[in-house]
Amino acid sequence: MALTGLGLWPITLFSLAAISVYLASHVLYNLFFHPLRGYPGPLLMRASRLAHCYHLIRGTLAFEMLNLHNRYGPVVRIAPDELAFADAAAWKEIMGHQKGGSEPFEKNMKFYRPFDFMPEDIINAPRENHALLRRTMAHGFSDRSMREQQPIIKGYVDLLIRRLRENCGKGPVDIMSWYNYTTFDIIGDLAFGESFGCLNDSDYHPWVKAIFQLARMGTIFQILAQYPLLMRLVFALVPKQLMEKREHHMELTKVKLRRRMDAGQERSDLVEGLLRKKEEWGLTLDKLQANSSILIIGGSETTATLLSGVTFLLLTNPPALEKLTTEIRTAFKSEDEMDMASVSALPYLLACLEEALRMYPPVPMGLPRVSPKGGATVCGYYVPEKTIVGVHQWAMYHNETHFRSPFSFHPERWLGDPAFAGDNKEAFQPFHIGPRNCLGRNLAYIEMRIIISRVLWNFDMRLAEGSSDWMSKQRVFNFWEKGPLPVYLTPVR
Repeated sequence: MALTGLGLWPITLFSLAAISVYLASHVLYNLFFHPLRGYPGPLLMRASRLAHCYHLIRGTLAFEMLNLHNRYGPVVRIAPDELAFADAAAWKEIMGHQKGGSEPFEKNMKFYRPFDFMPEDIINAPRENHALLRRTMAHGFSDRSMREQQPIIKGYVDLLIRRLRENCGKGPVDIMSWYNYTTFDIIGDLAFGESFGCLNDSDYHPWVKAIFQLARMGTIFQILAQYPLLMRLVFALVPKQLMEKREHHMELTKVKLRRRMDAGQERSDLVEGLLRKKEEWGLTLDKLQANSSILIIGGSETTATLLSGVTFLLLTNPPALEKLTTEIRTAFKSEDEMDMASVSALPYLLACLEEALRMYPPVPMGLPRVSPKGGATVCGYYVPEKTIVGVHQWAMYHNETHFRSPFSFHPERWLGDPAFAGDNKEAFQPFHIGPRNCLGRNLAYIEMRIIISRVLWNFDMRLAEGSSDWMSKQRVFNFWEKGPLPVYLTPVR
């Protein structure tokens, strides 16, 4: 008898039974027959990826990872095919240069490039293409280029100080937004030859606003990449307005890029190397736009996040704030003496930045890799091929196995204080390691050192009432979802 002759009710029951059998068999396989069945972890995470997705979409996965490592140890199965490591050696063994011709751990493209239509960029490019892009873009981040770009950076910091002086008498200022205005304007100039005008307008440029609006959507897309059928359904239901917003954001980038290209002048900025190679490598406007966008996001949002974090941590730890303020105000006779070289000679400033990176890493999640064909060994554990692996920064840095008093702000731990002699500094890799480590490390340190030094030289700072929980109430959607950080600024006379 044809199935259509049975009626709707029997067909529905048959379909539900088939789905139930499939799901049950999937769960049984993950628990008892999967190659990772011997690794510890919560039952729900070992059985299905749904529990992992639940924490991811709530923005709590970064914090849950610490609970899991405390309960299950240095390696935890956080999804049927995924392991999380909290061992310092995992950094090199997963992300470092592989020894003896061993195959490297490739990036998990369901995380980095959930859609095939996304253009290739330096973040999601395959290993060979990434190496070419990195060599070409590295010149813009070299010490020589940083020195040449120093007047640009200092010019925007000058503008930041002027704007803060203009606004500090009107009540508390949202220092988080002002840091974002500054870093976006700097990176806009270094990438496109023009700023976003955030400091002048005291507001976010539409391009910048789109970054924040699309951040949570990126997390959702990474989840949907695990379920292709569900992704097709969701894409069919995605509001037209949302897709238009994404297209508008891309077009804004292309407009700025075209202006930079039409200017025709050579400058030691962050995209000059790409523009020189665009014909030879067949870099389309879409690919140039994708790489430019990555430079903007990576070179602005993460730096502004750390600046906000270190400011909050200093304001909630008055002895550290006083010590750093004294170091800055006694090291210079005038503000004009502050430059890349001079602020780099302040040891307590660097210690405060390092401690803020430990407590409030701008990228708190793990950046997943996939084990190579034939599998590999990580920290003495055999990892079967096609296994997703990662090191989750926030959980690693708040683990008492590696750091004493991990929830307390102690810059002294980076200055040889004997009380912290047992800290495992090898566990601390905020810019990652290996051939895909952060290209913008030099730029980030320069901006952070100069901006914090200039702000503390010019202002006494005090946290506004009701802001003591600013850090604890945040959630993570790849990046921190930050709220305003209101502080009172009193100009130093």
